[in-house]
Amino acid sequence: MTSGGPILVIDTATTRAVIALGDATGRVTESRSWVAGYRHGEELLARISGLLEDNGVALAQLGGLVVGTGPGAFTGLRVGIATAKALAHSLQVPIAGISTAMALIAAAHLEPELDGAAVVLLQPAGPSDRVVTREGAAPRIIPGGTDPDLAPGERLVAVDLADRAPADAVARGAAAYAALPAALVLAGATRLVHGGDDLARLVPEYVTLPRGVRGTLPDDGVELTGGGRR
Repeated sequence: MTSGGPILVIDTATTRAVIALGDATGRVTESRSWVAGYRHGEELLARISGLLEDNGVALAQLGGLVVGTGPGAFTGLRVGIATAKALAHSLQVPIAGISTAMALIAAAHLEPELDGAAVVLLQPAGPSDRVVTREGAAPRIIPGGTDPDLAPGERLVAVDLADRAPADAVARGAAAYAALPAALVLAGATRLVHGGDDLARLVPEYVTLPRGVRGTLPDDGVELTGGGRR
């Protein structure tokens, strides 16, 4: 359970890093995002320091942390989750790991046209493959050159796929991304009320790994490494 202090949110699963401050009710105080590229390790702590300083919050005042667990690429997720875990450990505050994909789906539902619709989230998995996430199901990799099969009533939401998905799906993805901080704060605050997650068991859900790093292959043949199923 949080101490009642502000909640710090970190998500580095997409091409744009997200940090935010919220409270135990799930309300966002302020959020910031930027195109991180491969500079997560250089920029993340400085960006967090700036957010806290501008809001008059000291590290010691934080009541908990929320971190997006992916799916996402190796570099960003590794830095974001390692940073969040290190802060939670040093401050002795609870931490909640929230699936970035599920948070994006929740954010997509805030759009009137998707209210009540079945959302199918599409994200990149390397230069050609893509990863598909549905509510209540594990993410699945689909090979490059193939498209997800949509059931009647399902609506596609694409994130980080400007040239690799239909334009209407990309537009829905942009709207979902704008609401991602709010979705993470709300889901994280709920989890923190119940004590958060075991720090040692909180791991990323990778969809791509750098050369020379071996991944795992779950029994359903879907190559999603590190994070298992959420």
